Amino acid sequence: MILIAFIIRLLPMRFKYLLGYDPFFHLAYIRYAITHGWVNFFPYALGPWGFQVKLSHPLGLWMVPAFVYKLLHPFGVSLFNAFRLTPVIFGVLTVALVYTAVLRLYGRKEALLSSLILAVSFGHVFRSMAGYYRGDNYMLFWYSVALLGIALGLTWTPRRWGYERFALYLIPGIATGLSAIFWQAYYPIFAFVLANGVLLSIGAFLIGNDRRIVDGICVTLSTALGAVIANALGGIFGYGMTGYNKILGKELAKEFGLNFGFIKDAFLLLYLKYAVVLAVAVGITLLIVARFVRDWKTRLSLVAVVSLVAIAVFVHYWGVLQNLVDKVFHTAPIVETQRTGLRDLWTAYGLAFFAVPVFALSFRRKHLADYVILGLAVVSVPMLLIWTRFLFIGSIAVAVMAGVGLVAVYEKLKPLAVSKRLGALALTLIIAIVPATTAYTGFQNALSVRPIVNDNWATALHYLGNHSNLNDVVLTWWDEGHWVTYFAERAPVAQGSPSKFVADYYLGKVSERALMNLGVDYVIVSLDAVEKFEAILQTAGESGYAMVVLRPVSTPGVLTFSAPGYTVMATPGERWDVRVRIGNAWGIPAGVFVEKGKTVEEVPLRERPTLGAYVYINLNYGYAVLMNEKAFETPLAKLMFTNQYSSDYRLLYTDGGMVKIFRFVHPNVIVTAENGSIVLRFENATGTGIGIWGYLDNGTLIEGKWINVAKKRELIVSKYSNVSIIQYTYVKGKTVLDRGVFRIKDIITYENNRS
Repeated sequence: MILIAFIIRLLPMRFKYLLGYDPFFHLAYIRYAITHGWVNFFPYALGPWGFQVKLSHPLGLWMVPAFVYKLLHPFGVSLFNAFRLTPVIFGVLTVALVYTAVLRLYGRKEALLSSLILAVSFGHVFRSMAGYYRGDNYMLFWYSVALLGIALGLTWTPRRWGYERFALYLIPGIATGLSAIFWQAYYPIFAFVLANGVLLSIGAFLIGNDRRIVDGICVTLSTALGAVIANALGGIFGYGMTGYNKILGKELAKEFGLNFGFIKDAFLLLYLKYAVVLAVAVGITLLIVARFVRDWKTRLSLVAVVSLVAIAVFVHYWGVLQNLVDKVFHTAPIVETQRTGLRDLWTAYGLAFFAVPVFALSFRRKHLADYVILGLAVVSVPMLLIWTRFLFIGSIAVAVMAGVGLVAVYEKLKPLAVSKRLGALALTLIIAIVPATTAYTGFQNALSVRPIVNDNWATALHYLGNHSNLNDVVLTWWDEGHWVTYFAERAPVAQGSPSKFVADYYLGKVSERALMNLGVDYVIVSLDAVEKFEAILQTAGESGYAMVVLRPVSTPGVLTFSAPGYTVMATPGERWDVRVRIGNAWGIPAGVFVEKGKTVEEVPLRERPTLGAYVYINLNYGYAVLMNEKAFETPLAKLMFTNQYSSDYRLLYTDGGMVKIFRFVHPNVIVTAENGSIVLRFENATGTGIGIWGYLDNGTLIEGKWINVAKKRELIVSKYSNVSIIQYTYVKGKTVLDRGVFRIKDIITYENNRS
């Protein structure tokens, strides 16, 4: 089982690039930190301001791959490969810990089947596979540690003292606290363990094992210890997303009237103030009631009433929480925040998810382990149904419930078999269908995963990094921003989340003054952005634009490109014969642009236009783009498909149709170093003043002032050598001409290496 878990997660090691987008940023920062230390200010992200790590994830997210690298480097393992192996290590450890926990709670069969389902479920594999690095992998690992702690406590055989199990219940608390180091959204682990504890107490109450009610209370109290540990670690490694210095934390504090004191995280404060108190109160109430109420039906009725009250409280505050989440995540058109569908469930779990109800059928009223797992399910199953990104977080619940349920069904049906041998074999085959289909879908999906980035992007961004200044700022679609940070080591305007500014720019709704206000020096257009045109429209909140990518269709003697509802047919010549189908109507486009090699030109047409549509045909990569006039007039189209763009843009790099990089010509600040001093050189020196602000690495402003630079071509700023980071704003009167940020040490090192 462990070997299978390793194999499926190591499949992406055959690629030379990382998967997705976010891992590129994480590796870029780790690479930077290895040479600079665990600095807070990272100047090659979120231009023109720079990225402050303390306002993002806790440092543990990046420290772990660096530690793995230090361990494996003596054996010839590169940082790149150590980074890729890290999620695999923790994913497999999670599988092993779940096996051990279920083994203690149930038995060998349940443990083997549950851990096997988890090992091959793409729902767990896709965020713990080589090359895809995300923080929730750590949270689920620490939850598996917590679950093992609960399992050890429940199954511990009393020794000399007789109460050793209570010490074991410290493990869930320590695990929940340590999880705070590795991911800014670690909070679900508290809900999981709290639910484990509450359901454990309720289960003990229902089955009449009243002394075990205390076990549930101890598990709950251990999470209070976990909250204190998480708060303490937040002051060292950085707080989670509801920390006092984060947007969501401030919103929660405002909504609930919280005051940050010793506890500096809004979630932890609410958790200790309400969740733990209520959960302990429920446990104590059950202890008291258990002394007077012995009838099982009466106890069940009381539990039902408490459950209804809990549901009512949750529903009451759900709207508030939903509004706060919307403020942070907006309504961005990203895959991770889409509602989970049946296809998503099948992709993530195969038949395993549909076997989850079997757990209810096999539920044994007097088995406390069932209540512990039910606690996990009560929280995680609704989560995985809300957002697709929670399919990973819900994977342990699905695997354990399916595994335990299937074994229980097998044991119940086995005595009914007419022929013991044949019946047992038939039942085994039937039960095996679930993990088999899960394994099939898991391996199939793992094999189908491909890096999104490719050689075109890597080459283009390396070129940009070698032909631009360290302080230059790049505008590109937000998905690609992390690639800019990693390959070019330059600061993109947007990365990690959708940017309305970038979307508006691509649609022509951003002025040149607005570009200068953000210090933009380079603009990237790409086929990747064109293919995401609908997402650009959604992010900008615009409509009326149409831009469709068409793929080649084999047609003798004619260049034919097609997409659902659209066709472009073109016959080259001195005058091109080009016809376009939109729906059922054919016509002649208003203009056709053809790119071959690194040249784009508008070709003459045989017939007069009959449609207000424009066509771009790329002969290098074999695709075409059909757009309406409104889309054709956008900067995205003009820069990507034509040679008719503004003189404010100069082509820096093109690969002939995948990625194009343009330099935005404007009064610009070039940061260099001479004789150990920082020199700001002004290109197109029309500015009259520059504001310079010096910061310590922790974000503390040390000094800032405005300097008159009218008619000057450079400025020496050696007097700022006592600071680490400099932000600048170059202006003409009240108009911003350029902005940027840089680390002094980087500029000096860069210039020394060049010389």
